[in-house]
Amino acid sequence: MAGATRGAGRGIAVALGEAGATVYCTGRSSRGHSVTPGRPETIEETAQLVAAAGGRGIPVRVDHTEPQQVKKLVAGIRRRHRGLDILVNDVWGGDPLTEFGKPFWNTDLENGLHMLKQAVNSHIITAHYAAPLMLGRQGAMIFEITDGDTFHYRGNLFYDLVKISVIRLAFAMSRELRKQGVVALALTPGFLRSEAVLQHFGVSEANWRAAANKVPPGRKQRVVHDDTVDFMFSESPRYVGRAVVALAADPKVKNKSGRVFSSWGLSREYGFTDVDGTRPDWGRHAARTYGKYKFCDERFYSYWAPGLVERIFPDWF
Repeated sequence: MAGATRGAGRGIAVALGEAGATVYCTGRSSRGHSVTPGRPETIEETAQLVAAAGGRGIPVRVDHTEPQQVKKLVAGIRRRHRGLDILVNDVWGGDPLTEFGKPFWNTDLENGLHMLKQAVNSHIITAHYAAPLMLGRQGAMIFEITDGDTFHYRGNLFYDLVKISVIRLAFAMSRELRKQGVVALALTPGFLRSEAVLQHFGVSEANWRAAANKVPPGRKQRVVHDDTVDFMFSESPRYVGRAVVALAADPKVKNKSGRVFSSWGLSREYGFTDVDGTRPDWGRHAARTYGKYKFCDERFYSYWAPGLVERIFPDWF
C-alpha cells in the first residue's frame, strides 16, 4: 500500500486488513518523522488499524520518489513473501501544492513540477520495481488511485496532469501485463471524508453529518455553500478500500483491466457498503446538482485499443 499514511490510502489499507491481508503500509510520515505540517497521521497508526481490522500491518518508511528506497522495500517483500498480490499506488501529497482557479502561467512552477514528481514519478518507480513480484501470480492486481472517472479538466494544469496520468498509466501497464496475468486499473473515490476534510468542517467521522448544522471554522455565521451540501454525500476512505477488496475477489476482473472505475459505481455492482452501512453515490449527486457529465464508457474505451503500434508489432507484449 504505497501512500498509506492517511486519506484513501489508509482506508484501502484498513479494508484490506478487514479481508485478512498482510499490508505493507508505506509513506514518509512515521513516528518522529512527520513531513506534512499540521497532519499527525503516521504509517504506524495505519498499521495498527490494519491489525485491529483483522489483518497484519507492516509499517515501512519509504519515499517513493527515491528509486533506491523503493528497490529496498521490494527486495524485503521478495525475501519475506516471494511475491506480491496487490499493489496500490496512492502516493499523493499534492493538496498544499495545488492552486485551483489560477491559470498555469500564474501558478508556482516549482510546486507544480514537484507535484508531478511526487504523484506521477512515484507511481512509475513503485510499479517498476514491484511488478516483477507479481508476474504470473493468480489474481495479481495493480491499482492506480485517481480523482474522477472522466476525461474532463480538473481545475489546475498540474493537478489535471497527475490525475489523468495515473489513469493512463493503469491503461499502459494493462497492455504490457495482460499476457502475464496481472490486472492494472484506476480507481476513484467520491467526495472523500479524509482526515483533513473532517478537520475543515470541524467534525469527526463519528459525527460528520453534524456539519450541516455547524458554523464551519473561519466563518462568522453558517452559510450553506456547495461544499457543505456536497459533504453530505461524502464517503469514508474505507468505501474505496472496500471497492479494492471487491475487485480483488472478482474472478472476472480481467475484463476490467486498463479502465477507470468509481467507488460508487462498484458499490452498485458488488453491493458493498460504507462503514455506516450506507452506499454513497457521488456520481448521482454530482449529476443531479451540477448537470449530467460524460464518464469513461464503452465508446470512450473503443478509441484506446487496439492501437496502431499493437497492430504493427503484435508480439511486443
